[in-house]
Amino acid sequence: MKSPLQYVRPNILALAPYSTARDEYKGGDITTWLDANESPYDNGVNRYPDPHQKALKALLSEIKGMPVSQIFVGNGSDEAIDLVFRIFCTPGQDNAVAIAPSYGMYAVSAATNDIALKEVCLNADFSLPVEALLKACDAHTKVMWVCSPNNPTGNAFDVAVLEDLADRFDGILVVDEAYADFSERGSLLSVLDRHPNLIVLQTLSKAWGMAGLRLGLAFAHTDIATLFARVKYPYNVNGPTQLTVMQHLRAGIREQVEEIKRERERLAHVLPTLKVVEAVYPTDANFFLIRTADADAVYDHLIARGIIARNRTRMPLCQGCLRITIGTPQENDLLLKALADFPQP
Repeated sequence: MKSPLQYVRPNILALAPYSTARDEYKGGDITTWLDANESPYDNGVNRYPDPHQKALKALLSEIKGMPVSQIFVGNGSDEAIDLVFRIFCTPGQDNAVAIAPSYGMYAVSAATNDIALKEVCLNADFSLPVEALLKACDAHTKVMWVCSPNNPTGNAFDVAVLEDLADRFDGILVVDEAYADFSERGSLLSVLDRHPNLIVLQTLSKAWGMAGLRLGLAFAHTDIATLFARVKYPYNVNGPTQLTVMQHLRAGIREQVEEIKRERERLAHVLPTLKVVEAVYPTDANFFLIRTADADAVYDHLIARGIIARNRTRMPLCQGCLRITIGTPQENDLLLKALADFPQP
């Protein structure tokens, strides 16, 4: 089994991480903190936060069933996405491969880091084109991106298929599971230890309802998680966020997720009956991709009713499509009424 360290940029392997004031503190009964040039006046936020998020990671370890040593906590999943490029890809030399259509930040982060991103279209039924993805790779392909359930198509890929891809790809496979809490397909966390070249991204923005707190998670081989911690900025997650996230994690989300699933089933039955809707694609997420004859017109019609969806008609394979999030039952009723009222020619 190959070590994931073989894919790391040499300068990152040699990097000495920034040492915070508290990294050098080895314990003891400290009552006077004069090491970090902080304000001594207690206002609740005058001290730097824990740069290693120890308490938060311990709670996440309990909830996710993963060792603390394999958990990275970042400022949204976007921080982890950026770190993947910075750790594994040499700017102007290496490249990455991603499915299309998919989450737009893979391309933005690749461009920011001067990494070529080769996009491979999903099959016509939105299934994963494994052979085409592997064929797109060359000697400088260091990373592959797969979002599952995928955004905007909504479908999740079989764990066995993704495991096969991890085994066959000579590089780092990143599987973005931002919507996995809504899926019955299962998570790759259960097989992570079998694939040292696999990174699994998750988020607290979707099912956990903490989008405003901006907290993303990466789960990986201990060597990779250690590199994430070494390269990240020292205090990447502020103290109030860490405390608030732990409060929400303890509260749980089971009831909210179950209601969204029930609404998903209801919408899956009602949406196809509306004249404006030409197709409703199967979804494992908390949104639907629907096809209409004129996505721009339907989008404008919804805006006029005070409803905003996401117009995806200009993405590959998504001509005429809108991505619509599943809201509360009352919000979904408003959506269905607005779609039913769309003027027909």
